[in-house]
Amino acid sequence: MDSEVGPLRAVLLHRPGNELKRLTPRNNDKLLFDSIPWVSRAQQEHDAFADVLRGRGVEVLLLADVLRTALEDQRAHAAGVHAAVDDRRLGNDLADSLRSHLTSVDAPTLAEVLMAGMTFEELPSAEGASLVRMMHHPRDFAVDPLPNLLFTRDSSVWIGDRVAISSLTMPARRRETAVLDLIYAYHPRFRHAARAYGAHSAPIEGGDVMLLAPGVVAIGVGERTTPAGAESLARSVFSDGLAHTVLAVPIEQSRATMHLDTVCTMVDVDAVVMYPLARDSLTAFTLKPTGDGGVKVAGPTPFLEAAAEAMEIDRLRVIDTGLDPVTAEREQWDDGNNTLALTPGVVVGYERNAETNERLTEAGIEVLPITGSELGSGRGGPRCMSCPVRRDPPPKRH
Repeated sequence: MDSEVGPLRAVLLHRPGNELKRLTPRNNDKLLFDSIPWVSRAQQEHDAFADVLRGRGVEVLLLADVLRTALEDQRAHAAGVHAAVDDRRLGNDLADSLRSHLTSVDAPTLAEVLMAGMTFEELPSAEGASLVRMMHHPRDFAVDPLPNLLFTRDSSVWIGDRVAISSLTMPARRRETAVLDLIYAYHPRFRHAARAYGAHSAPIEGGDVMLLAPGVVAIGVGERTTPAGAESLARSVFSDGLAHTVLAVPIEQSRATMHLDTVCTMVDVDAVVMYPLARDSLTAFTLKPTGDGGVKVAGPTPFLEAAAEAMEIDRLRVIDTGLDPVTAEREQWDDGNNTLALTPGVVVGYERNAETNERLTEAGIEVLPITGSELGSGRGGPRCMSCPVRRDPPPKRH
């Protein structure tokens, strides 16, 4: 897979589950949600999103299903138990007790614990006193839930025929890496897939990785992806022959612009939808391989110029979110920039971003609108909620 817009054939989604029911006003900030979602409505909205994709011929793989299948492998089951149990949090005795319990459960039960977590009152009963158990509130988490699994773009990304397992930055998301790691290692569909990046490398998240064109990768550097992460991924894709140019794009370190795809996404082979304030301010460092295993760095230069040059096109067409600054800021916050391309010129976007969608339509882009009033409570749009697993090559423009 070498583009953001080639015809989408298969995608990994995560249907909201019981992990979202763990969110409370007491913990939602820590778990990176801005509000408490209405879970059944979020599920309805996600089902409709998946149906839009299926209606366009896209194979939809649901993370919970592939996780359960992977955990049928005894090695994956053991890895899942290891990922769930934190000795430093539970202490050796309680950790051993939980480890013994989880080793005995079936794959669906372990999958549920890995996704939705486990509270201290849900732990198996144990003999003897446990200071750890006694000093925690019964509804404290012995195993943290993973409500951000919904955003499958961040935890892994495919570049060429290889998968990069992200090194997630925020504590609330780090265990997602282990879940995706065992899916790609043990699910029959993926077990032979080569890796483009290791989960234990410098921090990088999939929402910051954008495949601008065959051989050209842009990487946002900000709140979630570090300069070391961007350089490490660049070296990896160069050594594997997956790219000839990487653009490292500094972005503001804030909640509103946590990833590159919150300010810019591809909607056609030569077009992006972009937050107007980023249009003139966004820059890029250009990284290229030296041929002897090294990397040379140039810049920074304006992002749009650097991208067009690397893509070998005259210019990158830009469609702004909003005509006025207030509308643009509102629709950027509501993921107006965060579209998912199904094929060149056809994208999925939240229906509430009416002005952005209108501007896309005027530019010749077909917008397939979906409802996201509850899905967006964790700050993420259609691109955030999808990890493309297979795309056809984009058509060449003459």
